Amino acid sequence: MQNSHTKLPTENRIKQRAKKLKKELNISHSEALDQISAEYGFSSWFQLQEKLKKNKQAKTPTPAPSLKFIEDNDVEMTSDDYKLVDQERTVDLPIPIKHLISDNQKQLINIGVEYSLFEPTVTGLKKSILDATHTVRVHFELENFHFYWEQKQGPDYKVIKDAYFLTDTSITKSKLSLYRPVTKQGDPRMWFRKLPEFCLPGDQIAIIVNNDIAYLLNISKIDLKKSLNNEYSHIKKFLTEYEKQSNSVAEELLHKLKKLAQTPFAAMRKGDTAIGYTLEAKLGIDANSSKQPDYHGIEIKSGRGVKTRTTLFAQVADWNISPCKRSAEILNKYGYERDNDFKLYCTVSTQKENPQGLSFIYDQTKDELQEWHNKTDLVAIWPGDLLRSRLKEKHSETFWVEAKSEIINGIEHFHLVSVTHTKSPIVSQLLPLINSGVITMDHLIKKSGKTNRVSEKGPLFKINKRDLELLFPTPIKYLLTN
Repeated sequence: MQNSHTKLPTENRIKQRAKKLKKELNISHSEALDQISAEYGFSSWFQLQEKLKKNKQAKTPTPAPSLKFIEDNDVEMTSDDYKLVDQERTVDLPIPIKHLISDNQKQLINIGVEYSLFEPTVTGLKKSILDATHTVRVHFELENFHFYWEQKQGPDYKVIKDAYFLTDTSITKSKLSLYRPVTKQGDPRMWFRKLPEFCLPGDQIAIIVNNDIAYLLNISKIDLKKSLNNEYSHIKKFLTEYEKQSNSVAEELLHKLKKLAQTPFAAMRKGDTAIGYTLEAKLGIDANSSKQPDYHGIEIKSGRGVKTRTTLFAQVADWNISPCKRSAEILNKYGYERDNDFKLYCTVSTQKENPQGLSFIYDQTKDELQEWHNKTDLVAIWPGDLLRSRLKEKHSETFWVEAKSEIINGIEHFHLVSVTHTKSPIVSQLLPLINSGVITMDHLIKKSGKTNRVSEKGPLFKINKRDLELLFPTPIKYLLTN
């Protein structure tokens, strides 16, 4: 602990000494600052800096001016600023704070909240500037909130949206500025008015988008478990309303499924698609090839039993950037003769090459899922944004229906058993799950021997039903029969 009789030097003196110490010991500037701070009884430079600020404020008769929100003109960050940002981001958080942040993230995932995080720095708060990171940009695009890639550079094209800071006891209105400066290469930027009053450098701030408004939670300072148990908490009220928005449609669909589950019903076609086709027909859903969810925004996935893989979505590669420009070309190169047809029916994974020599590689630098042949020839490319958008589009809410199959008088009948209700997939986990082999892809390409016509039923991205909890928050299972 600091000796109460020890007189602290000024901040400028400490920084001057840190420069010398950096050269003498061949260490980083931040390490030098931390070492000097330890000499005065502080665990880090951040703590010593806070103490110096308090001492300065105590000696100053009038309060220091508050940080100002910059309305129009962008501030160009120098190379030294960026170095300082990097140093600030390496400041290690105390273990209890790390646990609190982790627990709060789990709470958001458990209730199905799509969010992104950013970390304000000293430089950012002083200059009223925040980088819109890749994670934030993906989040904004998935929520159809803002698309930086279509935004032009300069103050004339700045976008202003409503925002709110949420705590248990208050709701503070703010304004979010989204822009690309004319400096540099127009790196995406954002700023929240009054942000310095809401957080400190190094805090973890969660952004939640709802009804085209950005809501901020400082998950370094709040305890969401306690907030969700506090009837008077503004955070609880917001998250409860967020969760309830689509419940009415889900309750309506659940009621219809329970009614259908009272007696077995006959299949209306044969094969793997019989259960899905028949169930949709019974619910009054027209059969079509649309990629949109089935029932008023809810996707319905059905199958016989719980051990089978289930399709998350179908998505072809981006042919504009892929070596192969269509499914027929992939078939011609890597297909095989089967009966009278030419086929490519196979599963592709990151874990090993399939019998056709095809496998996936996830290039994290480019954020691309790449299909390779024998690890030497690039076949096709799926941009990460494309796959995340398809998952979000297809499964913002899903009913995974389990049915038993039995033969009655020579005809297959289905008896609905249960439904697992999932909401808001955590799309940031999609590529990691593909990379780990949990999610795979099936090619289903065929050239008919009779017509020479090429058809593609996929590519289908699939997951085992037992692994749904790795992608979807807190699935709720309902038994459809007593």
